[in-house]
Amino acid sequence: MKTTLKTTAFAAFLALATALPASAATEGTDYEVVKAEVAPLQKDKIEVTEFFAYWCPHCKDLEPILLKHAKTFKKDTVLRTEHIVWDEGRDFGFARLAAAVKQAGLRDQADPVIFEAFASQRIDLGKDDVLRQWLPAQSAFDGKKVLAAYDSFSNKNMAEQMKKWTEQYEITGTPTVIVGGKYKVNFQQIGFDAGMKVIDDLVQKVRDERGMKAPAAAKPVRSLGARFVNKVAKAK
Repeated sequence: MKTTLKTTAFAAFLALATALPASAATEGTDYEVVKAEVAPLQKDKIEVTEFFAYWCPHCKDLEPILLKHAKTFKKDTVLRTEHIVWDEGRDFGFARLAAAVKQAGLRDQADPVIFEAFASQRIDLGKDDVLRQWLPAQSAFDGKKVLAAYDSFSNKNMAEQMKKWTEQYEITGTPTVIVGGKYKVNFQQIGFDAGMKVIDDLVQKVRDERGMKAPAAAKPVRSLGARFVNKVAKAK
């Protein structure tokens, strides 16, 4: 009887351990709950929101890691990026540039070039006259399209909104990444690479809290050429 009870208890323990996440993010170490919850722009999505600055060297280091990881997000999860505005004289022009890049839909192409221009070449793209000379000369992305967005009616309003969010959500450091509007990743303690796993854990946490089902994995797309080859093979 004793052996049976021990065996049953051990089996139950294994079942419980299997049901739990392998390495769920830990509050206080991997992440913390923010004081002011970030309101979503897309209410039907789980937003991974990055508050950053083009002049921030740590943001430059995070950028390629985060952009690459964002490509693995499921359909219910999106990356949202907002430039901070602490010092309006220094930051507002950069916020307008960040808004223009988003308006043009060129974040993945333009952001790495912009970060590099400031970090390596010390080009202050937060200055209007400098930016207007620099953008049309770019070949890695459509700088003229970004400049047109920069001059659009809504651009300054978007930058003003970034300024309000910086204050409203009490953003005091960059980069700051907040998942689902409420969980901030502690990159200082765990590093950027480990932070990607924490982002995934927090996305699942938000998904569970909202009662959302994870989207099914996309089926592999087979080329028309492969289908033709298969038809020929079957005909033989």
